Amino acid sequence: MYNKFFKRSIDLFGAVFFLLLLSPLLLVVSLVLFFTMGSVFFVQERGGYQGKVFKIVKFKTMTDERDLYGNLLPDERRLTAVGNFVRKWSIDELLGLINVLRGDMSLIGPRPQLAEYLPRYTPEQYRRHEVMPGITGWAQVNGRNAISWHKKFELDVWYVDHLSFWLDMKIALMTVYKVLKKADINQEGYATVSAFQGVEN
Repeated sequence: MYNKFFKRSIDLFGAVFFLLLLSPLLLVVSLVLFFTMGSVFFVQERGGYQGKVFKIVKFKTMTDERDLYGNLLPDERRLTAVGNFVRKWSIDELLGLINVLRGDMSLIGPRPQLAEYLPRYTPEQYRRHEVMPGITGWAQVNGRNAISWHKKFELDVWYVDHLSFWLDMKIALMTVYKVLKKADINQEGYATVSAFQGVEN
């Protein structure tokens, strides 16, 4: 079955291939982030396959600046010039290849969201966890952060119901186009995207 064996074989081959191919870029970005921000990596808990929580690795694009009460400043205040560049070209997502090797993620699937969102999904939205989360997915090539959470999860569930090798190939090609176009990176009015609060009216 594609989802159980063939897809995983492609994931392993693709992750190794792209990590080797992109290693010079990853090294340069790591050095630039280290010398401009003092740190390189960002680790965060995300909801994965069947709702299992795992830690995703990304390049750090924002500082840890906080207000007088210890709360993190808004994203637009913490997003650095280098971080903005890394986000625009989706370079921060490339470290997800490490999660693919570890078996936490697939190359293609619904993007893993914050672990704290898990109890906020409706039963239908929760179906997005019936497959492995991915570095890119159907929602990413059909609006990414420019669409509502409701629409995003609707597209994720559609992917679950229509999963196939050819759909994954289509998403891969569309991802290249979207990255080069630098489209739908941020939600309108936000430096990144607003938090998912639960069922939308």
